[in-house]
Amino acid sequence: MDIASDPPMPQGLSPALIVGLGNPDEAYYDTFHNAGILMLDFLASQTPQPEWRHRQGEHFLVLPVGEHKLLVKPQCYMNNSGKAVREALQRFSIPPHQLLVIHDDADIALGKWKFSYNRGSAGHKGVASIIDALGTAEFWRLRIGIRKRTAPQKAGAFVLDKIPARDKRVLYSTFSQLIEKCKGKKIFFEESR
Repeated sequence: MDIASDPPMPQGLSPALIVGLGNPDEAYYDTFHNAGILMLDFLASQTPQPEWRHRQGEHFLVLPVGEHKLLVKPQCYMNNSGKAVREALQRFSIPPHQLLVIHDDADIALGKWKFSYNRGSAGHKGVASIIDALGTAEFWRLRIGIRKRTAPQKAGAFVLDKIPARDKRVLYSTFSQLIEKCKGKKIFFEESR
């Protein structure tokens, strides 16, 4: 099931665990491939005290954003994200259907997004790692568009490029629009914001 960035929004989506995919090294932070982590950090900035927590031996950082909702950042490279996501789900006893994975999608135009449930990876190696680690694709995904409006390119040709200032403004405007569109639906936060 796919739900595009135009109405309607997904019904019944209230994830307990929200994961942002990306690469943890600072060198990759402002790249298109880190759209998931950038969105997660944007969500964290909307909370009163965005303090990420880490326990020895875990492959992820966690930020509670309510009694029943957690933001999670894997601390491994994108293509190995499945291990960290599986660990987080196990640690907090959360079933995969209450998981929302936020990631970049080169098949969707910059400034657009799409919610999906129970879909294949479509070639996204971070998502493939999660599907493999969990043994299921029955979880929600928020696919953030990164495709530029210029001539088509293979994703590998630009996903690790630094995001130009103009495109970064579009990306952060997309994050704001998403939060606004999801107000009252308890997708990102437990209470209406």
